[in-house]
Amino acid sequence: MEQIGEQCRRPTPVCRGTLAPPAPLTGDVGRRRGPHERQAKKWIQKKSKKGMLGYPFATIAFYGPTDKIATKIVIGIHKCDDDPHCELKKIFSEHDIRRDDDVMEDIYNFIKSNNVKSVAMTDRIIGCPHEEEIDYPKGTWCPKCEFWHGRDRWTGNLEH
Repeated sequence: MEQIGEQCRRPTPVCRGTLAPPAPLTGDVGRRRGPHERQAKKWIQKKSKKGMLGYPFATIAFYGPTDKIATKIVIGIHKCDDDPHCELKKIFSEHDIRRDDDVMEDIYNFIKSNNVKSVAMTDRIIGCPHEEEIDYPKGTWCPKCEFWHGRDRWTGNLEH
């Protein structure tokens, strides 16, 4: 069997010998995806359904200009119950970030590197990706995200 790098040249569904079948590519051309990358999103979702199993505890929240496209994910790591500080990681994108395998792998690695025991994740987009007092004045609506004007961020329903 001829080999190029770690991939087989033979077009069979499974390579014989010590090589694994070539993984599908995403993002960088020629970059092999790790075994967890394909399962990162599934692992995160399953972990969030298990409930509170102890600390450290991770929170994952999705934000977007509408309730259909998430362009920001915020992951918080809470080390213990009475610790007021939380380690935050914010990831931004121009496309729906929830469908990006590389981003899910990044979240998976961040959670695993912090030895997280519990995960809480929103099941929907919960508001505008811009931050009050940073991107727009406190007490006003974000001028860039008209969809959220007058809406409850938890339900997406109009309040007025």
